[in-house]
Amino acid sequence: MNTNNGNTKKLNIGFISTRFAGTDGVSLETAKWAEVLEAMGHTCYYFAGICDRPASHSMVVPKAFYHHPEIEEHHQRFWGETRRSELDTQWIHQMRESFKKEIYHFKNEFQIDLLIPENVLSIPLNIPLGLAIAEFIAETNIPTIAHHHDFTWERKRFIVNSVWDYITMAFPPTIWSIQHVVINSSARHQLARRTGVGSTIIPNVMDYERKPPAVDAYSEDLRQALGLDPDELFILQPTRVVQRKGIEHSIELVSRLNRKARLVISHASGDEGQEYEQRVRHYADMMGVKALFISDLFDEKRRIKPNGEKIYSLWDAYPQADLITYPSLIEGFGNAFLEAIYFKRPIVVNNYTIFAIDIRTKGFNVIEFDNYITQDTVQKTVEVLDNPQRCMQMCEENYRLACQHYSYSVLRTRLSNLISHFFGFGGGNGNQC
Repeated sequence: MNTNNGNTKKLNIGFISTRFAGTDGVSLETAKWAEVLEAMGHTCYYFAGICDRPASHSMVVPKAFYHHPEIEEHHQRFWGETRRSELDTQWIHQMRESFKKEIYHFKNEFQIDLLIPENVLSIPLNIPLGLAIAEFIAETNIPTIAHHHDFTWERKRFIVNSVWDYITMAFPPTIWSIQHVVINSSARHQLARRTGVGSTIIPNVMDYERKPPAVDAYSEDLRQALGLDPDELFILQPTRVVQRKGIEHSIELVSRLNRKARLVISHASGDEGQEYEQRVRHYADMMGVKALFISDLFDEKRRIKPNGEKIYSLWDAYPQADLITYPSLIEGFGNAFLEAIYFKRPIVVNNYTIFAIDIRTKGFNVIEFDNYITQDTVQKTVEVLDNPQRCMQMCEENYRLACQHYSYSVLRTRLSNLISHFFGFGGGNGNQC
């Protein structure tokens, strides 16, 4: 632990997970936490199987990544079965010991004062890694803030398994030096009911104190790159193509608007197969909706490909979209919702559980529907699209509410309180929204 000017203590903070790279929710929220913690004067380091953070502050252990071939080979046998082989048990413990040595090396190399496991003690994507982290915490009593994004019981495919003994042990573990953080009130209730563990809610956040980027010279040709006509509505679905995102609802809405419009789907299917994407493509054709599946045009950051083709960031799309669709059936929180509010765009939202419990109650003014598109949904969407002044008022009010409830200042205060619990101090105040 470093000190500065006698009173301000600076921590070396170690984030640990299977992956810190790309645009998945865990990687994005980790980057936000790190930005706030470093503004408070601390230094952040990273342990993961894949990592795009600075090499000087990172330790990459390839088998920590849950898609590493050896990890996948064993884990695919754990789900849907109730009996585990002796060889798999031996492999788990061999890998656990190997990971634990690497974690000790990580702690010593970077003189880690505080550990932040990111979802790796929540959901069993890499069981020996989770066991190793839990044992390391128990052996060292290192102050730990376990950040949980989703749990085993929230994923249907994990319910039948042959590793309940390990899930009970480490996903999450009940160790006195761990403070648990969840992202919604439902997770807090379930964690307490199932494990007896208390937790702090820290919702996903956005840097609402910072003005959102506008269209610039790089992004001004995005509509042209998408093939949109000047009079065509740009409707953005900023999600992966997976079943729980409910993209059929977006297609139905666009069809019933009876406007010249195109639905732009920004992300690929990812690791959950291609069948749902084929279903969505077929449904769009049936409904006569022009749907663009253009994940190859977007990346986390802007770049130029060797052939000269431009790759845009998702943040290039938001300010140019006429409407955001977010018809998810299930979400742990809802980053796309926060992003739409940040860019002051109107949004259509399915009233998924966490939205209904934790977000809607804050007073946000959005176009809602409950599990299916109604004529009222269509009419409200048309009214917003046809009334720019009403749209602007709605978006400005939403921004004010998000600034109050989901800004970096909220994250800064809650992290400061958690750190103070361990060390008797928190960190700087930073800007206020």
